[in-house]
Amino acid sequence: MEVARHYRLIIIGASGHGKVVADIAKFSGYKEIVFLDDNESVKECSEWLVVGKSNEAPEGDIFIAIGSAATRKKLMELYANRNQPVLIHPSAIIATDVKIGAGTVIMAGAVVNPGARIGRGVIVNTSSSIDHDCQIGDYCHVSVGAHLCGTVKVGTMTWIGAGATVSNNVDICENSTIGAGTVVIKSINEPGTYVGVPARMKD
Repeated sequence: MEVARHYRLIIIGASGHGKVVADIAKFSGYKEIVFLDDNESVKECSEWLVVGKSNEAPEGDIFIAIGSAATRKKLMELYANRNQPVLIHPSAIIATDVKIGAGTVIMAGAVVNPGARIGRGVIVNTSSSIDHDCQIGDYCHVSVGAHLCGTVKVGTMTWIGAGATVSNNVDICENSTIGAGTVVIKSINEPGTYVGVPARMKD
């Protein structure tokens, strides 16, 4: 697994999330970073300039820093012919055999253990953990402080909320939302929003 070391990166999404992505990109060796955003009133994101809209990317690598999984997917497909790097904060701990798809970001303090497989366009947020042999589908978000125990499977476009815990050997289907602090102890086979300890579908 190689961390990108290029000159220019275009980040789509001038938000707080985009700001964190840009900081990680600096650690990854990018020397010039600019933003795109469809909100014309946004002119900068922290120290970086916004230079156009999401469909107006100049030359350079592309990273989609947008929380919405559906929007992230749409824009990654729009720029499928561009290099979409994996960005990893230097404080993250990643086992040597982990496979990570394009356009994924792994943030500060995250841990990804041996045998894990992480798809395209995934957000592995601050201080979260993905244990051995987990499989994380494309465009998922593992939020701040969430913990996935061993051999968990998470379907595409699923959001694991802040501080949630998923027990060993549990499968979570695609297009689901696991609420903040939720504890999942059994597999989830029906898309929806799940909350509580243990997890139950929200009414």
